[in-house]
Amino acid sequence: MFVCLGNICRSPTAEYVCRAQAKARSVLVELSSSGTGNWHSGDSAHPPMVTAAAKKGYDLSPHSAQQVTAEHLKQNDFIVCMDNSNLANV
Repeated sequence: MFVCLGNICRSPTAEYVCRAQAKARSVLVELSSSGTGNWHSGDSAHPPMVTAAAKKGYDLSPHSAQQVTAEHLKQNDFIVCMDNSNLANV
């Protein structure tokens, strides 16, 4: 699981790029992303990020933001925080 602040820019981009790279290499992996805050829960990825990702061949359109929970921390083997502030909040 990738974690950033609002789960509309950095962490969903990391999730979808990693997913595409794993698929291209036939690596089976479950990936997700979350934000430390809840104010974007249910929102799509940030439109400029969707546009930038699409230019590189990554489709962020299925994304729906969510807040990280204690259950996420139990369910995931690896939690990758996008910065030290996110790490402190997690």
